[in-house]
Amino acid sequence: MSTKSSPRKIVITVAPVCHTGKSVPSESKNPISPKDIADDVLRCAQAGAGMVHLHTRDENGEQTFDLSAFSKTLDMISAKTDIVIQGSTGGVSNLSLEERCVCLDESRVEVASLNMGSVNFGETVYINTLPDIRFWAERMREKKVVPELENFDLSMTETCSRLADEGILNRPLQYNFCLGPGQASNLTANVRNLGYMQSMIEPGSHWGFTHDSMKDFSMLLYAVSMGASVIRVGFEDSFYYAPGKAARSNAVLVENLVMLIRGLGIEPATPAEARVILGVDKLCK
Repeated sequence: MSTKSSPRKIVITVAPVCHTGKSVPSESKNPISPKDIADDVLRCAQAGAGMVHLHTRDENGEQTFDLSAFSKTLDMISAKTDIVIQGSTGGVSNLSLEERCVCLDESRVEVASLNMGSVNFGETVYINTLPDIRFWAERMREKKVVPELENFDLSMTETCSRLADEGILNRPLQYNFCLGPGQASNLTANVRNLGYMQSMIEPGSHWGFTHDSMKDFSMLLYAVSMGASVIRVGFEDSFYYAPGKAARSNAVLVENLVMLIRGLGIEPATPAEARVILGVDKLCK
């Protein structure tokens, strides 16, 4: 007598807020206020998102080191869903180390992005030195926050292992490969480059994928086929789910992605399942 196996689960992360200054399609509504962000995130959670990626922003959507609007947003989100909260230690390079990781002072943050090196973005340099990375990683350890290791090129994948050997990062590692349009020195999001990065991860680790400026979901689905544990959508990355088709809201992106992965026999992870996959539950025990 055969038994039915459980479906594979994948964490869907939503990064709902497009950075200020970027062009927004007329049919899309970029959430800015705490209420708009919270309402959008709640719809995304209902559609299947297990984690939300948020920067600390003010009421006008500008990045800030004041937690007021950020905490207000989390109040409204956590009142209605247990979606995993991922804070960003990114932000612009002219902020201080403390200012860039201020989200860690909000106790509801369970996972945080940790950039693993410097990279050219457009005509500027996004600076993340090794001493900076060690500082942020130590703050995450103190706050019992899981670092998601943001990798923009191959050298950063090796940096993850070196910092784990130093005891700065805990194994198993949680990589996230951030590939994009390739307009500067960052790697273009294509099958070859994603394959290179996936081939360099440590055995037993988990990895995810973020496709900046994507025009469709093809690379996300390729990442799924390669074994990604986490895939990300949201207006921070792109408004588009198919060529020329911009989503009205972030929930539309999540809904379309869930439909596609279910066609592959895969289910979106619930927040509770996401905590197990990401190692949040182990860290907090």
